[in-house]
Amino acid sequence: MSTPYPFTALVGQDDLRLALLLNAVSPAVGGVLVRGEKGTAKSTAVRALSALLPEVDVVAGCRFSCAPGAPDPACPDGPHEAGGGVARAARMVELPVGASEDRLVGALDIERALAEGVKAFEPGLLADAHRGILYVDEVNLLHDHLVDLLLDAAAMGASYVEREGVSVRHAARFLLVGTMNPEEGELRPQLLDRFGLTVEVAASREPDQRVEVVRRRLAYDDDPDGFAGRWAEEEGVVRARIVAARALLPRVRLGDGALRQIAATCAAFEVDGMRADIVMARTATALAAWAGREDVLAEDVRQAALLALPHRRRRNPFDAPGLDEDKLDETLEEFGGDEDPDTDPDPDPDGDGGGGPDGGGEPPQDSGPEQTGDGGSAAQTEAGDDGQPGAGGAGEQQAVRAGEPFRTKVLSVPGLGEGAAGRRSRARTEHGRTTGARRPRGALTKLHLAATVQAAAPHQRARGRSGRGLVVRRDDLRQATREGREGNLVLFVVDASGSMAARQRMSAVKGAVLSLLLDAYQRRDKVGLVTFRGVGAEVALPPTSSVDAAAVRLESLPTGGRTPLAAGLLRAHEVLRVERMRDPARRPLVVVVTDGRATGGVEPVAQAGRAARLFAAEGHASVVVDCESGPVRLGLAGQLAGELGGTAVTLDDLRADSIAGLVHDVRESYGSGSVRRVA
Repeated sequence: MSTPYPFTALVGQDDLRLALLLNAVSPAVGGVLVRGEKGTAKSTAVRALSALLPEVDVVAGCRFSCAPGAPDPACPDGPHEAGGGVARAARMVELPVGASEDRLVGALDIERALAEGVKAFEPGLLADAHRGILYVDEVNLLHDHLVDLLLDAAAMGASYVEREGVSVRHAARFLLVGTMNPEEGELRPQLLDRFGLTVEVAASREPDQRVEVVRRRLAYDDDPDGFAGRWAEEEGVVRARIVAARALLPRVRLGDGALRQIAATCAAFEVDGMRADIVMARTATALAAWAGREDVLAEDVRQAALLALPHRRRRNPFDAPGLDEDKLDETLEEFGGDEDPDTDPDPDPDGDGGGGPDGGGEPPQDSGPEQTGDGGSAAQTEAGDDGQPGAGGAGEQQAVRAGEPFRTKVLSVPGLGEGAAGRRSRARTEHGRTTGARRPRGALTKLHLAATVQAAAPHQRARGRSGRGLVVRRDDLRQATREGREGNLVLFVVDASGSMAARQRMSAVKGAVLSLLLDAYQRRDKVGLVTFRGVGAEVALPPTSSVDAAAVRLESLPTGGRTPLAAGLLRAHEVLRVERMRDPARRPLVVVVTDGRATGGVEPVAQAGRAARLFAAEGHASVVVDCESGPVRLGLAGQLAGELGGTAVTLDDLRADSIAGLVHDVRESYGSGSVRRVA
């Protein structure tokens, strides 16, 4: 096992280190979500923390890490007698993005359960992480149902595995840490709320600090053991402080004055539900214990708010997380009059540096730059990938703001797919309604009980059945086939030419695309953006799970010049070709936003028609959002939809509250081979 980078050698990233330490003191805080660009020490900090956790005593031979003094009475390996155990280091377990449900929660041997009536259970990662750290890198890319299982276990302190009436329960209490790069997609708000704390991390832009980052990392890479040895004393101090804070935690008093400040703060920032109040209370208590105090002070409440509230204030995926600190201070001051008079106002009476305005959150270390996960501060590229359309014709107009978004009708891909779990189009999935049964391919994951019994029933006499039990063999087992929803690749092909440049018109168009982006976020799609104007087209945003990035590109999109419709369609076709090689199971939905005019290049109308027929020949689902306005309409968007083999819809008809069902129209178009224009 390689020597981890020392936690105290991390430079900067104060909020990240404090949030991790608070969870080490009190896992009841609920874990921490670390958001930030790549190369900002997210993974390094989490792995470094594991080396600071005190050893745990476990029952010898127990796969579920039961504590010898109080073993879990429901432990699948039990019952255990209370007594001496063995000490081992606290584990850090990593959950891969592509993990299955069985790998996370464990697998139950259905065949033995049915035939022998025994619970043969193979523990999963939740059992391995009990009394340690469970680390999920790129948690925003994890399937939603796995995130739900993970957060449920973290909240309840136990994991349940149930298959056809056979159930297993075991303890699962762990420090949960998730990291994510917002550029690759956001977590849904209800999942964000389940993380206790969140911190934003970014690489330093100060040259001197970046130099120190590189210096320390190079020294570690050259001699990990020697580098760790130089920080051993500081590591020991922090380790001892964690143990002391854990021991002090039960004695920390959360007075009525602090509780009023917590409640008033959550109300002032209009967070949903009561989880924020509870998390703030636990965090403030942990801050006091970390500072060595038995009373929660106003500064603890303030720091708790900065860690526990920013991610709970997001109302949609385009809201930037954050907190108005002036408003926070005003609220704390207004409701701070009831603070207990016997509370010591000095957070550090011994003068040893344990307190401070952040509740004593700083472990002993040198000040310095922010540490990067791979040894260097990765500066965000500021040129070359900004997606701005190049100059392409006279009359370019400045970008206009998008109109107000609205709830759109559902656009879906016809047929039955097998792509990644999502919420848009019909697909064969592991979760959903049961539609039939088949012989299992590999391990059995979802038993179809009726089909299994039906397959075993004719053979009972030949198998010598004599009692009431059913004699079941592996050949009898049947896997349930289920139908749910998949996420798709929604590729937007947006006309940014001069014919679209009227300010009110382009604002409405951007508002419609923004609305579709919001819908894509909720349905767990990947999105891409191709724009065309002037003399050509470009990929403003390659397919990504980050609708935030697409919204930014859309907002800065200028207009002007001719309408190279063929170029836009051909560029979109190339994007789909490349993406099909990367992710062949994810079906695309092409949304062309245009008035249908084609004026760029040689024979623009004929070229656009030929390009559109490429999509029809390959069967790509498509929708044309007709942006034509005014009393005289040429109907060119409808003609384009016909050549694409898709359907056309006006901006007004895109709204969910308008007449006629768009999903029905899209499916009818593909089912009948004809194209309808919703009008």
